[in-house]
Amino acid sequence: MGFFKDFKDDFSQAVNELMPADDNLETSTNEDDVEVNTLEGEVDVETELSKLDGLLEQVTKQEAEKVAAARSAAEMAARNASAPTERAAVPVPASVPEPERNETVSNITKATQEERKMADNTTAPVTNNQSAPVSDEVSVITEGTIIKGDIVSNGSLDVRGQVEGNVGCNGKLVVTGVVNGNSSASEFFADAAKIEGEVVSTGTIKIGLGSVIIGNVTSTSAVIAGAIKGDIDVQGPVVVDTSAVVMGNIKSRSVQINNGAVIEGFCSQCYSDVDVQSLFNGNAQKGNE
Repeated sequence: MGFFKDFKDDFSQAVNELMPADDNLETSTNEDDVEVNTLEGEVDVETELSKLDGLLEQVTKQEAEKVAAARSAAEMAARNASAPTERAAVPVPASVPEPERNETVSNITKATQEERKMADNTTAPVTNNQSAPVSDEVSVITEGTIIKGDIVSNGSLDVRGQVEGNVGCNGKLVVTGVVNGNSSASEFFADAAKIEGEVVSTGTIKIGLGSVIIGNVTSTSAVIAGAIKGDIDVQGPVVVDTSAVVMGNIKSRSVQINNGAVIEGFCSQCYSDVDVQSLFNGNAQKGNE
């Protein structure tokens, strides 16, 4: 009996030695419980998939917006690039009917012609308007007055100052001052005047003592007591007084040259009634006979 008891004790001791202690078992059990407890919360697969679906929708939306923005930018660039060509290719709309266009062209032509006429009038010399009735009024340009521009009058003019331009009147033009321009009147009288320009009169021209004219003189009759540098063309008689100095040719119907007058040029009575050529031709024929 003692032998079995000892054997039992030894066997129990050997088993105890081979098997882990209770503490170790409890500890391992606790550790296993901890590890298992970390997985107690089950994963919600549908929730996680829904989250992924939401993220996928957001990413897809962003990509779609980017693509749309890129397309709109490309379309704008293409429109800007093709805009000049399209504008050049588009014809001008014929909104104005053909008759109105013709009227517009004619109006433009008339305006151009009027501008040309105005330009010609500004450059052409001023002449008196002979068709207008002659007025009895007399316009006076006083001494010390300087006028730069043309003067036109239906009456008479008395120029005592200075005129830088053409002068024209239908009446009598009296110059005792200075005129730098052409003069035109029905009658012309200069006394101690200084004139640089042509003098034209439909009547009588009288150049008084001390007057100086640089320009041609044209009239129906003339009395010259001053100085003239230019040609004299008179349809009627010409009287060259003692104090006169003429540097130019004289054409007239008749000419009277007083003693003391100075003429540098030739005189011609081309407007006379005498046919000089016929006289010489007749004498030549008689001599031949």
